[in-house]
Amino acid sequence: MAANVEIYTWRYCPFCIRAKQLLERKGVAYTEYGIDGDHAARAAMSERADGRTSLPQIFIDGQAIGGCDELHALDHKGQLDPLLGS
Repeated sequence: MAANVEIYTWRYCPFCIRAKQLLERKGVAYTEYGIDGDHAARAAMSERADGRTSLPQIFIDGQAIGGCDELHALDHKGQLDPLLGS
């Protein structure tokens, strides 16, 4: 079964774009929350992400995994596909 993937982004954030590209290359459907300039949404994201405020913030099945670098690191270690249910 496919994982529930959520990603908080800013429209022109290069790290957000790279993270989404990796997910798209893997054929992963995700829910994107574009929070450009929305301070309340960023605060809610930070609360979910254990205080992290950088973007993107990525959640797989409700688990905060971090940002673009963490997503790519999981992929390089072969740990991303199992999380995604691939």
